[in-house]
Amino acid sequence: MQYFPPALENLVEQFARLPGIGTKTAQRLAFFVMNLPENEAKAFADAIVGARQSVTYCPVCQNLTEGDGPCAICASKRRDQGTICVVADPKDVIAMERAGEYTGVYHVLHGVISPMSHMGPDDIRSQELVRRVAAGGVNEVIMATNPDTEGETTAMYLSRLLAPFGVKVTRLAYGIPVGSHLEYADEATLMRALEGRREFR
Repeated sequence: MQYFPPALENLVEQFARLPGIGTKTAQRLAFFVMNLPENEAKAFADAIVGARQSVTYCPVCQNLTEGDGPCAICASKRRDQGTICVVADPKDVIAMERAGEYTGVYHVLHGVISPMSHMGPDDIRSQELVRRVAAGGVNEVIMATNPDTEGETTAMYLSRLLAPFGVKVTRLAYGIPVGSHLEYADEATLMRALEGRREFR
């Protein structure tokens, strides 16, 4: 039995396709949109279409940008072009930038190697990274993929790809989060914390 008009049912179905959105949340979002003034609903729809049409991939780092040229980070003369931080997704760039400490550039893979998700080496932007390093001028590549099985597999695969170029490949140190207790840390976290230890000053 159909409870809503077909157009509203379609709107609910479209919201339900978004990651992390279930049927009830999709219905709430659909009703929220239905209650918007027409000009605001149109602005919302235009923002989706506009972003889809104008947002592209940076030809250098593969991050999201507008237009055909390099993104703001790649184009900045204040960034260290010799250091590349490799991340899985554009949202990871935001996380790194929020920290305010990193001054190099990025390379966005748009995924990680994950057989369970049918993602292989050819499905991520690895060849673009190889071409950047092969072009010269890169001193260090920092692997900043997540410290899980897929992230570790991807980092290892990329480090092997880059080995022939003699570039320094490093991995982010993972360890005990600030404010937590050792008793709650798992074995992998403790191992990473030990591997990433540094001299106390």
